[in-house]
Amino acid sequence: MTTLIDAGLVADHNATLASRLEADYEALGGMLARRGQDIEALTALAQRFAVAVPSWGVGTGGTRFARFPGRGEPRNVFEKLDDCAVINELTRATPAVSPHFPWDRPTDAKELRQKADDLGLAFDAVNSNTFQDQQNQEHTYKYGSLTANSSATRAQAVKHNIECIELGRELGSKALTVWVGDGANFPGQHNLRGALERYLDSMREIYAALPDDWNVFIEHKLFEPAFYATTIADWGTSFACATALGPKAKCLVDLGHHAPNTNIEMIVARLAQFGKLGGFHFNDSKYGDDDLDSGSINPFQLFLVFNELADAALREGPAFKPAYMLDQSHNVTDPVESLMNSAVEVQRAYVQAALVDRAQLAELQESNDVLLSAQALKQAFRTDVSPILAMARVRSGGAADPVACYRASGYRDRVASARPAKAGASSSGIV
Repeated sequence: MTTLIDAGLVADHNATLASRLEADYEALGGMLARRGQDIEALTALAQRFAVAVPSWGVGTGGTRFARFPGRGEPRNVFEKLDDCAVINELTRATPAVSPHFPWDRPTDAKELRQKADDLGLAFDAVNSNTFQDQQNQEHTYKYGSLTANSSATRAQAVKHNIECIELGRELGSKALTVWVGDGANFPGQHNLRGALERYLDSMREIYAALPDDWNVFIEHKLFEPAFYATTIADWGTSFACATALGPKAKCLVDLGHHAPNTNIEMIVARLAQFGKLGGFHFNDSKYGDDDLDSGSINPFQLFLVFNELADAALREGPAFKPAYMLDQSHNVTDPVESLMNSAVEVQRAYVQAALVDRAQLAELQESNDVLLSAQALKQAFRTDVSPILAMARVRSGGAADPVACYRASGYRDRVASARPAKAGASSSGIV
């Protein structure tokens, strides 16, 4: 397997932190043992955790007002895979990449899959793009894609999604994520019910093209670019559409695509209860759809989401396997650093949720002990599981401190030299 960070450098980095990590790990293990929990079992759990990274996330994002290119940002999908491989080499928690078409459309899918194999990566869900017009596109999506009044435009959007499925099959993917920016900016711009009817008609054609072992994930988004009425704006609409389409259609929850203070963990519980929770796009938000680094604003919400996922896993058993992916816009940080940090934060919430004594919590809930029920969750959330995460990385061949090791490697300087900035050359995509 090709590695982009020198293994000797990682080993030396880990050696400098080994004594401190062992001491912290032993101390945490003693505290957890007094609670009746096994730190080794938790570390093994952390080692099994995986979250996909978005191909477009390794490029510099932007806002509606400006984009400031980063040093050495990838110019094509192959360079994106290199950056994604670095993230996985150091965190050992991101073994899959979610590509976006046509941004990542290869001239040779076999070559792209071989590149991923060489780097120890696989492909997660593929993403279609009917929210922006592409070069030489016959019909515009300015007034909608899967919901457009024009049947020709809808047919074009359906065809693109089916092409994404075919390309995904060649890459080894098993799912298609469909997000559309369709909607209205003015009252009366379109018939609200008619738009959803057209959406479902289009999605039925896409659904029919799915292989037997595939899923399609429907992603909802409260607003932007449709500021008055987004067609798939909430989890209820997403759930209704997924139900109408069939068992291979599931709902995708993006943590940033909700109104401020929305109870996202309850949405997770509801979708899991009715068998329609397909997966997640992890990020964070302060005001609305900000695509900030995961855990950077509201880590307790992230923990509460995983608390519901842990409950669902106990109820549903091994069949419960939602897809996990990061989806962020990195405007002022090194995207590789942000994605590494976010992968660790999502993994942290996953392990913290495993600390909850569910039998005890059930008893407290049964007896209506409100305060201690809340404290049972807070105790798990307040537990610093950093030694567990670091030990899991080291034992899996990663770095005890991924960001510090990454900076010491000089990777960003190397790619900045190999990828000189050139107007129009970036293929990072719009986040």
